[in-house]
Amino acid sequence: MKRILILISFLLLSLPTIAQENAPPILDIQQLMERLFPIQDEELDYEALYELLLELYQNPLDINRVTAAELLATYLLTPPQIQAFINHQTTWGEFFSVYELQSLPNWDSATLVTLLPFLTLETTKNSSKPFLERLRSEENNFLVFRYRKTWELRQGYSKNDSTINPTSRYLGDPNDFFLRFRVQHAKDFSLGFILEKDAGEALAWDPKTSRFGFNFASFHLTRYGLAKWKTISLGDYQASFGQGLVFGAGFSLGKGAETVPTVRRSSLGLLPYTASIESGFFRGIGLTRQMGPWQSSLLISSIGKDGRVNQSKDSLDSVLKTITSLSQTGLHRSLSELSTKNQVRETNLGSNLQYNANSGRWTAGLNLLHTQFSIPWIRNSNSYNAFDFSGQSNQVGSIYANLSWKNFAFFGESARSRSQGQGTVLGFVSSLSRTVDFSLLWRSYDRHFQSLYATAFAEGTRPSNERGAYLGFQLKPSATIKLNAYVDFFTFPWLKFRVSTPSNGQEWLVRWSYQPQKNRLVLFQFKQERKMRNLSEEDEFTPTEQVRFILKSHAQASLEMDISTELTSRSRVLWNQVTFNQKKTQGWMLIQECSFTRPNWKLTARMALFDTDTFDNRLYAYEQNAVGTFAIPAFSGRGSRQYLLAQYRIHSRLTAYFRIAQTYYRDREVISSGMQEISGSKQTDTVLLLRYALH
Repeated sequence: MKRILILISFLLLSLPTIAQENAPPILDIQQLMERLFPIQDEELDYEALYELLLELYQNPLDINRVTAAELLATYLLTPPQIQAFINHQTTWGEFFSVYELQSLPNWDSATLVTLLPFLTLETTKNSSKPFLERLRSEENNFLVFRYRKTWELRQGYSKNDSTINPTSRYLGDPNDFFLRFRVQHAKDFSLGFILEKDAGEALAWDPKTSRFGFNFASFHLTRYGLAKWKTISLGDYQASFGQGLVFGAGFSLGKGAETVPTVRRSSLGLLPYTASIESGFFRGIGLTRQMGPWQSSLLISSIGKDGRVNQSKDSLDSVLKTITSLSQTGLHRSLSELSTKNQVRETNLGSNLQYNANSGRWTAGLNLLHTQFSIPWIRNSNSYNAFDFSGQSNQVGSIYANLSWKNFAFFGESARSRSQGQGTVLGFVSSLSRTVDFSLLWRSYDRHFQSLYATAFAEGTRPSNERGAYLGFQLKPSATIKLNAYVDFFTFPWLKFRVSTPSNGQEWLVRWSYQPQKNRLVLFQFKQERKMRNLSEEDEFTPTEQVRFILKSHAQASLEMDISTELTSRSRVLWNQVTFNQKKTQGWMLIQECSFTRPNWKLTARMALFDTDTFDNRLYAYEQNAVGTFAIPAFSGRGSRQYLLAQYRIHSRLTAYFRIAQTYYRDREVISSGMQEISGSKQTDTVLLLRYALH
């Protein structure tokens, strides 16, 4: 009775909003991306992270069926908030409305507004229907066609330039085609495929070069809840168990403006692979079986990998093949790039065993992964990669655990690879009070720790050759003010690329945001990073190479406001400074963006000016694009950037997006280099996307 009275009171206070609950909330993915990744750099795989957020948005979590691990994967909730949600489910049963979440301890309206695009409340269930009938009648299905093009001619397309190496000239045209189909129902099934041709690649049917029309093709079929089979994945899939030391599912948030929840990973299990990135996934079959509190998973995968092949002869005149490098770009535009396609077959056999306590307060598990290459991988020898994986097979295993106790959430994973290298992540997240959240993470990765699918928390691009400690804070002194901060200390016991000695560094960030009204946000942010770097730019290092500290400082100020119900404005200033070898260089960028929205269409326009002294001062700025398309270009030099994005709902089933963007440089007559070189001072890009719902 008490619960019903609370809900009735809340409904009366929120009646105008609740009346529209059936309308799907609109996700401001730009604001969310900038919140998670406040200072962009090249070390994060933003496209994979964007795909994760888009996946959550297109498959909202049913609040009466969601698990704690799935809530954790949104990276937007603290442990006490998740625990309050679980306690409510245990005590009161199912929710009547998604807005009932606002009555939970530690939850507030700001949290609910952020999460709403990722949540749903299913009022009907069609699990009693046959699978084919559910598949045919599912409303959550779509077909997407995308066309992209850079209109200025790149050097690789020149047909009459005799100075170009024929093996480097692009075989195809500058058109980029992408086709995606998907039909899905949360916790029931997901079926889809992707076909893609990158700019410069040729549409060709040539089995000898593993080309069957489109250069990249991906397919998946995932079923959930078939008797005791929790998940059955066929085709392309990913795996996420523990803290990402063995199975990392291709994404990791790590350090960002959300300084507390993003340090801990969630064991989501087997996931359908839905991105167009041509690496970092398994291809084959994955199975997860539920046996009471126990859960076991088996992964079998075989997939072709791109790589450079070196051939030599032994004393018996036999030809020996080795892979000197693996490519993850997925580009096959020229004869040279095409010669790397599917040169080695990678076979993976993996398993996971996990125990989930009935109380929901702790889990523990084991991971094992065996990787076998069809020919040995022998890297080109450099001092800094002397302890990287080399050979024909690798094994890595780990143990992990998660524990919730009062306002603390402890987590950890420890792994060991065949090379006897060890990697360990330990940490906790806590709400010290209603206004203060805190996170702590310690990691230790041996220089010879070798895990090929790991994406654990690290300063480097992968968890190896690193020790570090991270502390994050979040303070909410009032409903309108929030302060986020972190500090991270790290050391590298062995050499790194462009660092010919063991090194160390520190990084810290402070972000202050003020939101006096729902439609107005002011924020200031400052980040500083101190690392070591060789004085020269040479890749080959000697023990006598001189090393100095490089200090990078970044600042950002932003004002976002709704001028009216139809017009939104975003203003931003970006600045950085790099100090290296007693020399200081700077860069800045001014951005003004406006969006105008009507019932069936939306226009977004941006104008930006940038000026940087060197390439080290380059600035990254997230840009809005057609749905499912990611854009976060880097800007260096002196120039301007502008784009116009139009979205129009032609029919209840058909929506069209068109985007034109242009960058104009005032300090050069040539853009980029090599086969990507453009003769001129401007670059124009367009995107046309059509999204059609079959039902």
